[in-house]
Amino acid sequence: MKIDWAALGSVFGVSLVVTVALVGLFTLGIVGLSKRESTAQRGGSATVATSGAYLCFALCAAAVAYGIFLIVA
Repeated sequence: MKIDWAALGSVFGVSLVVTVALVGLFTLGIVGLSKRESTAQRGGSATVATSGAYLCFALCAAAVAYGIFLIVA
């Protein structure tokens, strides 16, 4: 049995980068929603923060759906 270490390292690196990016996007979504609540308490409008948060969550859902598609197909 021969292990292709370069391919294994490549898969590990891509997985690490995608995981960090996905967690970062989800974190930005949570921060956007918390900004919405704090701005609403001060009486302001937080349309940009809310839209950005929903966009981050949509990108996370799309990435997860694409990952599931790659596994199934």
